[in-house]
Amino acid sequence: MRLQGKVSIITGAASGIGHATALKFAAEGAIVAVCDLSQEAVDKVVKELEATGAKAAGYVVNVTDRAQINDMVGDLKARFGRIDVLVNNAGIVADAQLVKMTDEQFDRVIDINLKGVYNCARAVVDTMIEQGSGVILNASSVVGVYGNFGQTNYAATKFGVIGFVKTWAKELGKKGIRANAVCPGFVATPILKSMPEKVIQAMEDKVPMKRMADPAEIANVYAFLASDEASYINGAAIEVTGGLTL
Repeated sequence: MRLQGKVSIITGAASGIGHATALKFAAEGAIVAVCDLSQEAVDKVVKELEATGAKAAGYVVNVTDRAQINDMVGDLKARFGRIDVLVNNAGIVADAQLVKMTDEQFDRVIDINLKGVYNCARAVVDTMIEQGSGVILNASSVVGVYGNFGQTNYAATKFGVIGFVKTWAKELGKKGIRANAVCPGFVATPILKSMPEKVIQAMEDKVPMKRMADPAEIANVYAFLASDEASYINGAAIEVTGGLTL
């Protein structure tokens, strides 16, 4: 198993790509810290992972709350002695064209998708430096490479987290810490249930593979990047889009 014994924090782990990543990491032998906003949702995922024989711990964590993050990291270190992987997956959207976007919409997306990533990385980096190893993985998006209509705030954050990993790769590589970003395209997550079928079909038609990604296909990339098989991949932003941008 590629992640055997690696203590791994996954934010936004109760649903979608985060949930799929928690399942994949557990299957690969990781000790998974399931972090999300709802105690009920966190407990459900922890039980799901433990039912497979994996080790897991659950935490209610708002990535804008430094105290909650620090408490989670402190508890993990006390229990397992180290932090090996951080997957910064938590994020939201609040879309509007620039001429209609409110300050509240802009600030909330920045606080969670950008500042939240900084908060979590800041909380684990000293531990990773002390142990001389670690992996930080940021959830970007195809929007973080090419931009998108109506997503000024979201695009800014997803461009920004790529900037984070390119900077951290330079700062932390010599300390044994790798930082990379994953840029998914269209992914079949529960949020799509509210979309009309014709909209979903139009999205799929844009992809050369004529389908959306399954969340597990994104999780597979995170697992690879977290593993020693990716030991020389640092500062990369990897598109997982089915060829959407070709």
